[in-house]
Amino acid sequence: QVQLIESGGGLVQAGGSLRLSCAASGRTFSTYDMAWFRQAPGLEREFVAAIPRSGSIMNYADSVKGRFTISRDNAKNAAILQMNSLKPEDTAVYYCAAGIIQYTVPRSRAQAYNYWGQGTQVTVSS
Repeated sequence: QVQLIESGGGLVQAGGSLRLSCAASGRTFSTYDMAWFRQAPGLEREFVAAIPRSGSIMNYADSVKGRFTISRDNAKNAAILQMNSLKPEDTAVYYCAAGIIQYTVPRSRAQAYNYWGQGTQVTVSS
């Protein structure tokens, strides 16, 4: 099992940046695919970005491409989401997720992940 704790959320003006971190417990972090999802009030949870256990090919939602970057540091058991050029529509609770995803399963599917953090609030003011 793995426990996930997000940090780095907060209030920022449009055009600003935030760096979210996901700290994972356990010694098997490197075997997990990682992802970030977000959920705005009244809306369903949506995919933001994913990085495989190999750290090779990242996936991004169209709405964040070119602005957000996902990375991982297996030595520190951490996944990072660097968010630049933030927009008010990026306001949401951001969740870190971990799972062991089969190659045939899209990494944008929330159901593919077994472990979730408690979330961190990101608010972007206009």
